[in-house]
Amino acid sequence: MEVEEGCEAQLVPRDRRPDALGDLRVLPDETICAILVHLTPRDVARLSCVSSVMYILCNEEPLWMSLCLNNINGPLQYKGSWKQTALHQLQLPNEYEEPCRKPLHFDGFNSLFLYRRFYRCYTTLDGFSFENGNVERKKDLSLEEFHLVYDGQKPVLLSGLADTWSARHTWTTDQLLLNYGDTAFKISQRSSQKITMKFRDYISYVQIQHDEDPLYIFDDKFGEVAPGLLKDYSVPHLFQEDFFDVLDRDQRPPFRWLIIGPERSGASWHVDPALTSAWNTLLCGRKRWALYPPGRVPLGVIVHVNEEDGDVNVDTPSSLQWWLDFYPLLADKDKPIECTQLPGETIFVPSGWWHCVLNLETTVAVTQNFVNSRNFEFVCLDMSPGYRHKGVCRAGLLALDGGSFEDTKSCAEDCSSYSDLTRKEKRVRLCEPAEDSNYENAKNGASESYNLSNQEFSYDISFLAMFLDKERDHYNSLWSSGNCIGQRELRGWLWKLWVSKPGQRDLIWKGACLALNAGKWSECVGEICSFHELPFPSDGERLPVGTGSNPVYLVADHVIKLYVEGGLEASLHALGTELEFYSLLCKVNSPLKNHIPDVLASGILSLENGSYSIVPWDGKGVPDVIANCNLIPENCKEVDFPFGVWSKQQFEYRKAGMSIHESDNPGGSSRIWPFIITKRCKGKIFAELRDTLSWEDLLNLASFLGEQLRNLHILPLPSSNDSRFSDIKQKIGLPCGNGFMEAVTDKPCIPVEWEFFIKTLTRKKKDVCSRLTKWGDPIPNTLIEKVDEYIPDDFGKLLNTIEGEDGPHKVCKPCSWIHSDIMDDNIHMETCCVNSCSIGNTPDAGLMDNSYVNGYNGTGGGKSWRPGHILDFSDLSISDPICDVIPIHLDVFRGDPRLLKRFLESYRLPLVRRIPYLESVESGSKFGRLSYLAMCYCILHEENILGAIFSLWKELRVAKSWEEVEETVWGELNDYTGFC
Repeated sequence: MEVEEGCEAQLVPRDRRPDALGDLRVLPDETICAILVHLTPRDVARLSCVSSVMYILCNEEPLWMSLCLNNINGPLQYKGSWKQTALHQLQLPNEYEEPCRKPLHFDGFNSLFLYRRFYRCYTTLDGFSFENGNVERKKDLSLEEFHLVYDGQKPVLLSGLADTWSARHTWTTDQLLLNYGDTAFKISQRSSQKITMKFRDYISYVQIQHDEDPLYIFDDKFGEVAPGLLKDYSVPHLFQEDFFDVLDRDQRPPFRWLIIGPERSGASWHVDPALTSAWNTLLCGRKRWALYPPGRVPLGVIVHVNEEDGDVNVDTPSSLQWWLDFYPLLADKDKPIECTQLPGETIFVPSGWWHCVLNLETTVAVTQNFVNSRNFEFVCLDMSPGYRHKGVCRAGLLALDGGSFEDTKSCAEDCSSYSDLTRKEKRVRLCEPAEDSNYENAKNGASESYNLSNQEFSYDISFLAMFLDKERDHYNSLWSSGNCIGQRELRGWLWKLWVSKPGQRDLIWKGACLALNAGKWSECVGEICSFHELPFPSDGERLPVGTGSNPVYLVADHVIKLYVEGGLEASLHALGTELEFYSLLCKVNSPLKNHIPDVLASGILSLENGSYSIVPWDGKGVPDVIANCNLIPENCKEVDFPFGVWSKQQFEYRKAGMSIHESDNPGGSSRIWPFIITKRCKGKIFAELRDTLSWEDLLNLASFLGEQLRNLHILPLPSSNDSRFSDIKQKIGLPCGNGFMEAVTDKPCIPVEWEFFIKTLTRKKKDVCSRLTKWGDPIPNTLIEKVDEYIPDDFGKLLNTIEGEDGPHKVCKPCSWIHSDIMDDNIHMETCCVNSCSIGNTPDAGLMDNSYVNGYNGTGGGKSWRPGHILDFSDLSISDPICDVIPIHLDVFRGDPRLLKRFLESYRLPLVRRIPYLESVESGSKFGRLSYLAMCYCILHEENILGAIFSLWKELRVAKSWEEVEETVWGELNDYTGFC
């Protein structure tokens, strides 16, 4: 017996894991595999040689899939295995590939984690389908019944909606391969890289792959790359109301997707973007769906809410892993609503519903998201600044315990507690009065009439709106990067709805109050109108107009603008600088003043103890309401405009070193708002006319802008030689991270105006890579990696500084007033007769009085349009004139070099000073190229200028260098020398 036991012991292989992993043996296999994903393919290959267990871990196909997808560059071609595909990407010689075809085998190692993953890679899903789901099935559903029973309330599975589509017969993999084999589609996968595959390569992959989470086509641009597919289907009659339809195709967020995936692929748990609703029609194969109502976080899912900007991220297992590992743990009462979708069926997913999809076989489907009357307010709510409401909309009252719900994941190990966890009452944590003196404010910030601690979660707009941060300035607060459109686009969308859907203005107003806090701004405008004895806004004038960052209202013959962008101190500098600028125009009698709206009044509105008060302010002196906020600039008594341009330059320089929290609403109350009233222009803004203007009109516009920018850039600068600047470096120098003053330039005696400019650029360079990475597509990753070597270390070189005969350095670049924001919605056009439409001729005959957009509607046959006014000078600064060319060329001219050339011909000012008796910058240097300066300013801009560039010039998305982008976009500048 003892002998037999000894022999049996000799047959059991020794566990090789402790010796093979050394100190790493304390880590579970799952953790080690998660670490390996962050290595390079070459490092993984080296690590595989360390020991037998490392060899096993480093040769896992899921690992090589991640390595391959994270390092992809160009269209993907699958080479039979992910390791072979990765080696092919590295372009290794053939002799290095041979050893990889002879895997080694080791005994004495077992891993439940690797076994489960291996099982998921090779399992089949024949038994996952079932006939009796609990999603209601309907045929021939009427629009009335849909709105009454299902829209915004619960999912439904519909048949018959796609019976007449040609896609029912043509959207099979064989037919699509025949028609679109060489078309590259987007691939959805958990990767930071944008992945595309030609359809024939994708089908080859589908036929041989054994991945636990296979690649699947999820392409929102399929209509652009394969327009014929759009003719094969139509939006079902139940879903045709879509408020995003008022936007042009290039303005609206992604809304339709072609979805093709093999068995085991699918979409993991998520809530659709912006709380939109969706319909999904299956044309081929079978899908299994699972759904939970809003606020019910599925088991195994972790929700993270960024408390800075409200962005919501979800950590979730793959759909296959969830069904295999988590679904069996659920009690019957905790199981999701689910069904198997068959070819020809359409499923409707309401706003806010969690859903997960698993493809049981190769499937082809089309889906669209939409905003209609039922979910419009939810979409507006979700786009509103703040974080509490975003989390509550998705995770219910669990969100009020924090932004991360780690405890849901731990339930996979103890399913008995799941029911209690997801259903237990989560209360709002309100401080008791004894603990927090601001108790009443905190409670009233949620609701004045509700005691939230007695409420259960309800997916009701009135309930959810209580979690908005009412104190946030909705024009000024940090915007969530996860929002489907930006703040500018949101404001434009709501205004277009207001104009195009007058019958639904009550609903649009409710949405605008959620997204823009429109009620608050309307109340402010009412107070201003009352004080200045202006007519009150009519019903059609209740909503702010345009897309700018400050609320602007059109009231009869007047334009009222409230300054809120950047917080109170920034707003005071914006208005103070604008008023100083207007004063200068009149003082020097510049012709530019004829093309700027007349200023009728200006002042400061404040709210204190529930009462509004207004103090007129012309920019001179410091009103008491501002002095009480401790916002008095240094030595303000020595200048006429204490919040003028030089004070603004100092403020912007200080702000460049602030964190997000510091700069979100820096310096002062959110209950004080500077404002200005100007005369309303007649005509329309250029943005509304762009597509209707003749080429001659556009050329006239380019000449007009060149002439007016010339008038702007030759204006004298206000004196900066007062005592405020004598010790500028000591007073406002910002320390680097190590506590020492940052080195800005090695050129002494740089003028003060350039000191601000150069130091601000230096600040912006420090996080340029992370900022571009955050912006992401369409900025190419290959260029982001090269950006630091393209931008200079010494920004003083951008000034073309040269040493003069007397020793001090001179700057060969002009410094001037710049507008900074001449875009398509800041140019006003007027009608004129065709024969008399020329720059400088401004007859008023034929102008109509109909209110329209940013002015008065002017229409009529036989008429043309000519530029009349430039609007919005709140972004004025002192800087390089080239900075004004950037928005004009990219936004107004849309990159057309012919218009840029006409602009420069009219501009006629040198963009670099020529000093005959001095040597210029070194011959052939990049610093001598105007195109290089413009490109650097684009890269360092606080707005996503690069996104606009790569959207206009799509061919540059495959550019190999920044020099290639520079030449394409700004090459025309290098031929310009000026005429002075």
